[in-house]
Amino acid sequence: MDLVSYFQSYEDYFWDWGTDEDIPESNGYNKNNFLYIPNVGTISYRTYLMEILKELTDVGFPPFGSLLLVLYAVQENYLNLDAVLLHINKAENKLPKRITDDIVRASKFLGYLNELKPSFKKGQNKIILLKTIFKNSHNQLSEGNSKLIIKIFERNPTRLSEASNHFKLNLPVIDRDIKTLALLYDRFPNVNAIVNTMYEYEKIPELEDEVVEEETTVETDKDFIQELIEEPKTFQIGSLIKRIWSGLKIPMRHLSPGEQPIGGISDMTNKGDFNRMLLSEFANEDEVFMNRVANNEALYIQREIPPEENIFERIILIDTSLKNWGTPKVLAFASAIAVIKHPKAHSECKIFAIGQTNIPISLDKVDEVVENLNQVSPVLEVSTALNKFFQEEHKEKDLEVFFITNQENLENPNVQKVIHEKRNRLKFLVTTSANGELNFYKHHQGTRKHVQKIQLPLKELWANPPKQKTKTVQRNRIKTDVPKNYPLLFPTPKERIKTFLYEGEFYILSNKKQLLKTYLSDNYYNKNIYQNISTQKGCEVIIENISIKPRGQFALAKNRSGNYILAQFQPDKKILSKLNLNTKEYSELNLTGQNIPENFSLIYFNKNFYLYNSDATKISVINLEGNLSVESVKNDDEIFKNGIKSETELNKLKNRGAKILNNFTKIGINDVDELIISNFTLELQTENVYSLVKTPQHIHMLAVQDKNKFIFGDGSEVITDNRGMLTFISSNKNIPTFYMPSTHYGYLAIATEKDFGGSEYYLPKHSKLKVREMDEMYSDYMEAFIKHIVRYGA
Repeated sequence: MDLVSYFQSYEDYFWDWGTDEDIPESNGYNKNNFLYIPNVGTISYRTYLMEILKELTDVGFPPFGSLLLVLYAVQENYLNLDAVLLHINKAENKLPKRITDDIVRASKFLGYLNELKPSFKKGQNKIILLKTIFKNSHNQLSEGNSKLIIKIFERNPTRLSEASNHFKLNLPVIDRDIKTLALLYDRFPNVNAIVNTMYEYEKIPELEDEVVEEETTVETDKDFIQELIEEPKTFQIGSLIKRIWSGLKIPMRHLSPGEQPIGGISDMTNKGDFNRMLLSEFANEDEVFMNRVANNEALYIQREIPPEENIFERIILIDTSLKNWGTPKVLAFASAIAVIKHPKAHSECKIFAIGQTNIPISLDKVDEVVENLNQVSPVLEVSTALNKFFQEEHKEKDLEVFFITNQENLENPNVQKVIHEKRNRLKFLVTTSANGELNFYKHHQGTRKHVQKIQLPLKELWANPPKQKTKTVQRNRIKTDVPKNYPLLFPTPKERIKTFLYEGEFYILSNKKQLLKTYLSDNYYNKNIYQNISTQKGCEVIIENISIKPRGQFALAKNRSGNYILAQFQPDKKILSKLNLNTKEYSELNLTGQNIPENFSLIYFNKNFYLYNSDATKISVINLEGNLSVESVKNDDEIFKNGIKSETELNKLKNRGAKILNNFTKIGINDVDELIISNFTLELQTENVYSLVKTPQHIHMLAVQDKNKFIFGDGSEVITDNRGMLTFISSNKNIPTFYMPSTHYGYLAIATEKDFGGSEYYLPKHSKLKVREMDEMYSDYMEAFIKHIVRYGA
């Protein structure tokens, strides 16, 4: 196989060659200098890839497609293998069953590679990993042929351009790439097998201590930039960010200039110890030498003081005037997110949309980007709002202010005047244009300096927008459905939008946009056991998939039909809305011009909603029934008294909630027959008390993950629910399906459709389950579940 044949690209395959004009190479050949997966991301730059291939010459090259899939799988930001496999499945109208079966096995092997600790996938350890898995692999090139390919490339790198001309894809190509990985799955049936073989292959250099990250309540299906790319409404922004990163020259952290050693004359002083005196001073005659020392004229080397990081706050101002609409605005938001989300950026950052006024915005979530991208101010230029920002707000010292606007806006004399007057406080100026050009300017000591220009190839980057509907259908087909509620109560989440008290009952509007109902324990008022039993119980789901934006103020009530009504008031937009959570009926009012004071809050009282302040003479009443309307009425002291009572009751739930484990990375059984969930072990703490405890993992039997389902070798399954629940289905039909909550700490419980054991926290208020000892429940269900897997799952 020659150079062109090995690197040959194909039509509509999962990878392709690309050109990054901003990355020069020493051999002068800058075309086809990186490989990428369409609509997914970059796999590797050519220079790095060639260095890896040189290391693999002594074992022989694997098929090129197999190598690319492995390199993508060991990336730190590898989160979207499904999209890659979708490319392969779509490559032909209908793949033979043997190839689709191989795709499943290959996918599992790539998943094992991704589960390896980060230290095994960096530096020299990555080379050892690649040599370990590809040694004597299927479809491997000989050592001599591999070295010949490298030699030909070094002599004539431009020959690679022939490989970028697409051939028509055929089944043997797919079969070659996938079969290699499928057979590696047979050789390495789990993560431990890969690690053990690595140690056998070559002694692994000492690994750095890893920082173990706590699982969070946020789902991490993919990184934020990838989410932007996969969402059609934000695709254009997301596809620009990594390209901006590749050329961005803005410093992401600052060292204190007064203490940063810079070398040369600046590091010399006329005072110091003799052992730091310059050797040239000793060359003087004795009288001259003594005279220089006595008169503090001798030169010493200044002691280097380690630089300290200067903590500062970064503020980005985005122009939302009419002239910054369209492509310039897309570039403005992409530039802002590139600065905020840069891998090396650790400073706090705030964003403001500058138009008629200054509106604080957030760009941390996809829906927030979509919402704020639609902001447009009916002004031609923003000099007034920009000037107001510096005069009335943010007068702190340690600020680094960016202003992002269209290049044409700099020609406006009013904008020029404000930028000139505030140049000592405006650190960076970023200009955009309709043709994809970004210019970065820096103000330093009263002058503006052009830092860099980035020309973005918009046509190329925006050539393949995603098709969301097809992808959504594919995901929903695979993920295992979970019920709305279980025999157990869910753990109550700490993170929530709002907690309500309605007619003596507690409700929570969760971050997952669900309405939950929770309870106080019956033991709450028993002072004899108050210290030992939690005052709050778990929760049940009342309504799911609530269509709201988590901003502003909320109030909850029921109408005459028994439907839940959620009222929402957004003070910054003066928008009042009412949503029937059962029927999804929605209505809203714009209250601009009605002079609603900023200190008014949305509350519920006596079958009405109110915009209320205890000190106001007049308040606004909002009808619960019928069409949405607002009426001014006289304030009522009963509302204030009711508010005090409600606040006292709600304080009982303040800062309460369980730390839910919902990022399920692996499920297995250790060598002492204990259940492993991610980085936690289900352990007996004391009699009748079981908890998930963070411990070192030694997995003996690992379940294979299929979305939210984990399957053991005997066919037993564990279905995960990111709301904090696990379902256990044994292949032994004599063991009934049972359930267990997934929380980081605290006592757990186990339940079937008939029995319950464990913490009262999870027992429904009016449950008919038979209450048993937790030790019995563990023995009859969990222990039996594990023993059956150990016996038959090998």
